[in-house]
Amino acid sequence: MDFGFDARTAELHEALHDFMLDRVHPAEAVYEEQVAAAADPSTPADPWSRPPVLDELKAEARRRGLWNLFLPDPEHGAGLTNLQYAPLAELTGRSPHLAPEALNCAAPDTGNMELLAEFGSPAQRERWLRPLLDGELRSAFCMTEPEVASSDATNIATRIVADGDDYVVTGRKWWSTGAMDPRCGIFIVMGKTDPEAPRHRQQSMVLVPRDTPGVTVRRGLTVFGYTDGAHGGHAEVSFDNVRVPADHLIGEAGDGFAIAQARLGPGRIHHCMRLIGMAERALELLCQRAAGRVAFGRPLAEQGVVQDWIAESRIRIEQARLLVLKTAWLMDTVGNKGAHTEIQAIKIVTPAMAEWVIDKAIQAHGGAGVSQDTPLAALWAQARTLRLADGPDEVHRAALARRELRRWAPA
Repeated sequence: MDFGFDARTAELHEALHDFMLDRVHPAEAVYEEQVAAAADPSTPADPWSRPPVLDELKAEARRRGLWNLFLPDPEHGAGLTNLQYAPLAELTGRSPHLAPEALNCAAPDTGNMELLAEFGSPAQRERWLRPLLDGELRSAFCMTEPEVASSDATNIATRIVADGDDYVVTGRKWWSTGAMDPRCGIFIVMGKTDPEAPRHRQQSMVLVPRDTPGVTVRRGLTVFGYTDGAHGGHAEVSFDNVRVPADHLIGEAGDGFAIAQARLGPGRIHHCMRLIGMAERALELLCQRAAGRVAFGRPLAEQGVVQDWIAESRIRIEQARLLVLKTAWLMDTVGNKGAHTEIQAIKIVTPAMAEWVIDKAIQAHGGAGVSQDTPLAALWAQARTLRLADGPDEVHRAALARRELRRWAPA
């Protein structure tokens, strides 16, 4: 395994590094001001709308050739391998509320674009994938439900029933990421088409335009008090006898569970790549704080406990990065299925690592660490949330344990 940059990765890494320094980090304060202004009840702005500074960053990123870097398919994206994309995604993680979206590399659109590119019909790709690739449209992924334990996707109760030339969708979803963005125009909805089929062949996925009669976005869900606009917000959505043409089905009836697993694999590694960047920024802030703050007569940097935090942070970040890079390499060489163990492992390890490092940076900053004066509180909320998104830790640990135990099971 060689994790060194090839020529193209090195070129893109340098260009993205410059973009982050020149445009993204200086825009963070502007972003916060615009988010606060939109949330002010005295103004008519939509608190879920995206700040205008993002459109400026998108235009500049596209001008610099930093666009759709996540898609390995050269027909639709940059044609990078997972190993090439990994260090680029890490850089974007240093400013997770701005950089991924500025590059059109933000969830849930990334996963939805990958899904449409791999499983969508030519008509579906033309109608929805193309505007997503161009950044003209945003999308939502509707899988999780409030009435069932959605960590087990076979529990899904939403029904997708064939009726003549249509499908009728009935059910209730929540944590539908992307649905609060005013530009969100299409939902990918997972539901059951055949409850009597084998357990993993009961589900299907269907494309539901947001303006279809019977679709109601009931409310936005906050994350530790944040609107999480960087991901287009998270919504509770009801589907009341929503009728869509049969050609809106993605793939074949019964393919939904397999498509979901195919979608979630790359999404998990993207999250983990960005989490490493988040942890790196937190460690940087921790070191700056330790070097410049004096308590009890000496700099924090001379306090043994703070030194221990810094050393342990570096160790944990490097361990997680190596495992993520190995996973990216395996996905490129043996495919997502062959890298399944490692994908689950990084999904467990990396959010916990980032959460730990960010927590220590918060502790070193005292009250400032939990205020709006540093990015640490928002970084912590995102890292903690990712221990639930795309499957909670416990599900991945159980699956890993079962896979290990199979090696020792009686023949």
